[in-house]
Amino acid sequence: MADISVFDFHCTALDGKPVDLADYRGKVLLIVNTASKCGFTPQYKGLEAVYAQLKDRGVAVLGFPCNQFGHQEPGDAPTIGAFCEKNYGVTFPLFAKVDVNGANADPLFRHLKHAAPGLLGSEGIKWNFTKFLVKKDGTVYKRYAPTTKPEEMIADIEALLAA
Repeated sequence: MADISVFDFHCTALDGKPVDLADYRGKVLLIVNTASKCGFTPQYKGLEAVYAQLKDRGVAVLGFPCNQFGHQEPGDAPTIGAFCEKNYGVTFPLFAKVDVNGANADPLFRHLKHAAPGLLGSEGIKWNFTKFLVKKDGTVYKRYAPTTKPEEMIADIEALLAA
């Protein structure tokens, strides 16, 4: 797994189209598992603010809806997309709903969890809005807890942009 980068993965966009993450090569990525009915859902606003502020400098925010925590993302793709746009003005890329833990965990999230374990080396994701910051070369830089607000990550993002 050490030689694998985020850019080696393929995902499915919210609209069902395939996405090659290699298309993001050279950008700093903020990858987040999201949910529409979570106490942290207002972080969509902060994620969009970070994206709007830094996208022209090479930052992409990638949102992956997940229904594994308290069934807080029950909607289908059109419902999720409409919710995010209407309530939070989301313009950053959203992807098809994924599992982030367990036997059916999306391969990208398996990689992210292995590359940046949580507290005490635990690889499992504990809740919605766990965030992973990825360097321009596709290596995982750091994992952030759901309680970390997107705006609190700007200094780290800026450091990766300058690297």
